[in-house]
Amino acid sequence: MYKKLRTLQTIDESGAVLIVRLESAEIAEKVAEAAIEGGFRALEITLSIPGAVDVIRRLAAKHGPSGVAVGAGTVLDEHSAYECIRAGAEFLVSPQLNPAMIRTANRYQVPTISGAYTPTEFVESAEAGADILKLFPTEAGGVAYAKAVLAPLAHLPIMPAGGVTLENVGEWFAAGVAGVGVGSYVTKAWQPDGDFTRVTEAARSFLAAVAEARR
Repeated sequence: MYKKLRTLQTIDESGAVLIVRLESAEIAEKVAEAAIEGGFRALEITLSIPGAVDVIRRLAAKHGPSGVAVGAGTVLDEHSAYECIRAGAEFLVSPQLNPAMIRTANRYQVPTISGAYTPTEFVESAEAGADILKLFPTEAGGVAYAKAVLAPLAHLPIMPAGGVTLENVGEWFAAGVAGVGVGSYVTKAWQPDGDFTRVTEAARSFLAAVAEARR
């Protein structure tokens, strides 16, 4: 199978992308490792993390061969896109329509998840060549807004990023989303006592809820 299609298949089969946006590379890497142990197969390491590219490089080298897709998030320009691809990122995520990022990713056959909010932005992102369309920010409209957007645009693979919890993940899939992006519920599960096994447990619980919601 072509590498790009394999990555998209991984994201599709997972139904969820873990958004790792934390204060340090060390914590981000510990969280990523714990989440992978809990079953996550698609992880977005955001470039807002100091040293994020090195984290992507290490995780991709270690887990890529076993089918884990490690991607880069908050990719805002062509230079960052190429740097992340060189480090081994298997998909790129932006918070907005970024034609330069999409063009670079397509040049090297790396999937993109492009941020959009309005119907116009969704359609323009699809026309620009984005593979998945990220509903962002989600808190402004929530599930009801996603359902309204998907009514005329049901053919587009839309994925909310943020605001997805164990309690409402079923509502998101019922609204018609192709997958979900999740962050704090999993990535900050360790914070009460510094126990990273809590991240693994949260990952398992969330992925089980996703599987149930997609039945």
